[in-house]
Amino acid sequence: MNWTLTLGSLVVGVVVGLTGMGGGALMTPMLVLLFGIDPLTAVSSDLVASMVMKPVGSAVHIRNRSVNWNLVKWLALGSVPAAFSGVLVLRALGHSASVQNNVKMALGIALLLAAAGLFARAYLRLAERARHRDGRRNADPTEVPTVGSKPVPLVAIGLIGGLVVGMTSVGSGSLIIIALMLLYPRLRANQLVGTDLVQAVPLVAAAAIAHIIFGDFKLSLTAAILVGSIPGAYLGAKLSTRLPGALIRRALAFVLLASALKSLGVDTTVTAYVLIGVAVLAGPVWMLLRAQQGFPAWPWTERRLLAGAAHQQATTGSDAQTPSSPQSDAAQSVGEAVPAGLRPTD
Repeated sequence: MNWTLTLGSLVVGVVVGLTGMGGGALMTPMLVLLFGIDPLTAVSSDLVASMVMKPVGSAVHIRNRSVNWNLVKWLALGSVPAAFSGVLVLRALGHSASVQNNVKMALGIALLLAAAGLFARAYLRLAERARHRDGRRNADPTEVPTVGSKPVPLVAIGLIGGLVVGMTSVGSGSLIIIALMLLYPRLRANQLVGTDLVQAVPLVAAAAIAHIIFGDFKLSLTAAILVGSIPGAYLGAKLSTRLPGALIRRALAFVLLASALKSLGVDTTVTAYVLIGVAVLAGPVWMLLRAQQGFPAWPWTERRLLAGAAHQQATTGSDAQTPSSPQSDAAQSVGEAVPAGLRPTD
């Protein structure tokens, strides 16, 4: 067994446990770019490993009843056949060097979408908190929302996501969850994550089975991935309450962008310039977006205001009729009525 590969899988597992996303988006490029494994072999083995791991997290959400089965049904209707078909497309193209290069290019495009999806998810959460603060957001539903008249877009999301996953192993979580956030903005956070995890089980299973039959599956490679990623995911989940998830997601997006550029064959010098530019501009752009939503540009300023208001409330009592301080007024304008699930993490 390749213990270096197992160690790398351990690191990827920790990131997945910390952030809830990035499994395929990190594992496959690691296998291709760092360990020199053929893209088709990397995709096949990563999907089979994911097929083993996905049901574990899904079982927790099923037990907590945080899964919208109507959404899962319509998504799977599109994603399962599309994922299987994606593998058949690769099979039809053969195993030549040009096919491996095409898989690598498709992987790069999927990674770019995943990196953009991380940014979109962060911005949607920021806008959601602003709507809570301003009273522009409707109350959370007491029951799981029904699918209503949206089966067609759900099936379309499943078709696109399934095809991408079948060909690249990327997107079962990082891409589809963004589409669900846009399509169902009132879906509660735990239902969003639970639904996304459960819909990924049949999707990844279909792609994995197709890769076992038609792809380039390597049992030894998959075993090395599982030996590292399973304890890594457990460790990451344990650490998730102690480490800043937002900071880790930003680092993850940066790594995805770098992996995407290298997968697309971008020159190393150009890649370095792009990454430096993103690193320089990302902070000011995010501060501007926060200011546009009415939040302090610096996230820790918001956290300090909220912490000060919470301390004052605990000291004086919520029913005490005492004049408000400027600090508590500012905190109220920033975070009033924001539920725990939408507290600032960025």
